[in-house]
Formats: sequence, C-alpha cells, structure tokens
Amino acid sequence: MTALDIDFVRAQFPAFAEPGLQDQAFFENAGGSYTCRQVIDRLTRFYTQRKVQPYAPYEASRLGGAEMDEARSRLAALMGVATEELSFGPSTTQNTYVLAQAFRGFMRPGEAIIVTNQDHEANTGPWRRLAEEGIEIREWQIDPQTGHLDIAQLETLLDENVRLVCFPHCSNVVGEINPVAEISAMAHAAGAFVCVDGVSYAPHGLPNVDHLGADIYLFSAYKTYGPHQGIMVIRKALGALLPNQAHYFNADTLYKRFTPAGPDHAQVAASAGMADYFEALAAHHGHLGSAAETGAFVHDLMRAHEATLLQPLLDAVKDRNDVRLLGPSTAETRAPTVAIALNRPAEPVAAALSEYGIMAGGGDFYAVRALSAMGVDPSEGVLRMSFTHYTSEAEVAKLIEALDRVLRSNT
Repeated sequence: MTALDIDFVRAQFPAFAEPGLQDQAFFENAGGSYTCRQVIDRLTRFYTQRKVQPYAPYEASRLGGAEMDEARSRLAALMGVATEELSFGPSTTQNTYVLAQAFRGFMRPGEAIIVTNQDHEANTGPWRRLAEEGIEIREWQIDPQTGHLDIAQLETLLDENVRLVCFPHCSNVVGEINPVAEISAMAHAAGAFVCVDGVSYAPHGLPNVDHLGADIYLFSAYKTYGPHQGIMVIRKALGALLPNQAHYFNADTLYKRFTPAGPDHAQVAASAGMADYFEALAAHHGHLGSAAETGAFVHDLMRAHEATLLQPLLDAVKDRNDVRLLGPSTAETRAPTVAIALNRPAEPVAAALSEYGIMAGGGDFYAVRALSAMGVDPSEGVLRMSFTHYTSEAEVAKLIEALDRVLRSNT
C-alpha cells in the first residue's frame, strides 16, 4: 500500500497556511472538515465569473451549467453510480426529510420501517415521524455497553411487512463501521430497501455505493472537503417508485425528483472541486485508472493513513479509569471519530483542551438516543476528537499529551 504524502495533502488545504490557525490542531472534523483549495477556487470563480442563471445560451450561463453537471457526473463516477442517481440538496438533514415525505406517500399503514438508536437524529427522526401515518417503526437497538449493532438482532426484526431499513455507515459517536453490504443483502432478501447515512463515513473515503448495495446513500459535502451541500444517491429502481417531491414538470428527471427547491448553483458547481482533489491525490501517488478505481484507491489511501494515526489515540484512552471510550478500541474497525464519556460535563474539558491548541468539541452531537442507550447523560455529553487523512502524526501526539494533562488536572 502506498503511504500517504501528508505534506502534499496539507498543501491542498489553505487552512493549514492561515496565520490564525497556526499551532492549532483541528480535531472536530466530524462537525465539518477544512475545505480543499480546488473547491475554494471553483467557488470563487463561479461567484466572480458565472453568477448568473445557468443553462441559458450565453457563455457565462453555459459555463455555469456545465460546471454543475460536471460536479454531478464526476462525483457519481467516483462512487460507482449513474450520473442521474446523484443529486444535491441544502443539507443531509433536509434531504432525509424530503425522502421521508416521499415514503409517507409510498407506504401503507401496517407496513414497517426499521431504524436504529445508533444514528444522528437526522437519519432517524424523520422516519420515526411516519408512525403518524400508521407505519410501524421498529428499532434496531445497540448494545448498551459497546454501542454495537448486532446483525442477528436485525434478522429478528425483518419480515414481509418491512419496506425500509435505515442505519448509519458509522455512528458519529460510536465510530464503529457497520457492514453495509451484508446488511443490504439481508434487507433485500426480505424485500426491503436500504437507506444508509454516510455522513460520518464519507470523509474517510468515498464508498462505491454499487458495491455496498444501498438503495439510498446520503452524506454531506461540507464534511468531505467541500461546500455546505447534502449529497444524495438514490438508485434508479427505487427513485422511479417513490412519488415525485419536486415540481410536476421535473418528475421525469431522477436527480430533480427529490429536490423541491432550486439548488445552490455556486455550491453545486464548486463540488466538482472535490473530484479535482481526489483525482489530484490519486495522480500524485502514482494511480491511473477509471473514476471508480480512483475512488477506491483514494478511499484505501485515506483509511490506511487514518488507521495508523488512530490506534495510538485509542490506546491512550481505552484503559483509563477516568474516561469511557465509546465503540471499538481497534482502528481497523472504526472511523477516526473518538468519543469519550467523562465523569463530568464534556464541554469544559473541550475548552480546557483549546488552551493547548486542540480544537475539539463537547456535547451530544445530535446522537441523544445513542448516548442515552449507552447510559451517558446527554446533558453532560461526550468529548469528541475526530480527524481525517490530512491530520498529521505530530498533531495526534499533541492531542494525546494535552488530553492527559487536562484529564489529570481535573481529577
């Protein structure tokens, strides 16, 4: 496996050259990542040269529309899906809400949806509200000690009444990577569709959605080095069945069917910069191949670097008596999103870390159901330290040292 060139990576992110961020180690990436230069350049160009209504015959408009189309087609190709299967929306929360309204009109009373209590509220709350229409909501519950979702328990929940199974690729507090392909196959065998919240996974490598078998895959561009947009993949077979949620004259265009409002033209266009970055990263590391192959190469490159940096952090907290690590203690089975429960409110601990140049967060992170299920008081929250492939080994060492000092000073 090729080793990640961390110097090349960090050179692609202007934040690392920003004077006000020097000596600051960023460990709140699960809340939103730094933006790569390619996205910033495209956004600036669109606002200065192409900020007109797109798809008209004059040049500025033609170029603006072409760049929006480019973003859709290139990101879809990296993820192994058709261009028309990828759409943009204002956020993943909003995209999920619109999808839930589509299922509200698609399902009948007595049919069932399976949700988990491992999710961020955005991928569970909208589905739970469908109980108002007589739809049965079945909860796939996590292990209260480990936060793990047991496949065997899912099997007991599936039957001919289940139309949809909703779960996260990984939780934003537990961090464990769920076996999406296995879950998808099990759900499909029972006649159900699959909706995967990939918000906490995609920043660590875009997945091949076709290989995963998911019918819906959602993630956020602003956590994946891009602008503040939600990205949603809906496979054609399901998209054609669900009722149109957009203007009636857009019903025949799959990527418009679940976007009720007009898209943010500039941000959609700038999302092509994400593809620019992934391709530049692959090329710098000597990879040449198809878009899907490039997506897989960059995914593995990111994950290998992150796992190497993650294990020392897990080792530093897993056996401490003054904290409780949520999720697995092995880097290979989880994303580098590390949440620890303390014996006191987490937010002041995050503030104390900032005195050492560590940017981390404390709170419930909209994972109230997961924290409650694991016996963690959501009002006290957890300390969450999350990073991505652009994090350096030195920054992780700095975090470990600062965390030890802060925890010792507060015991």
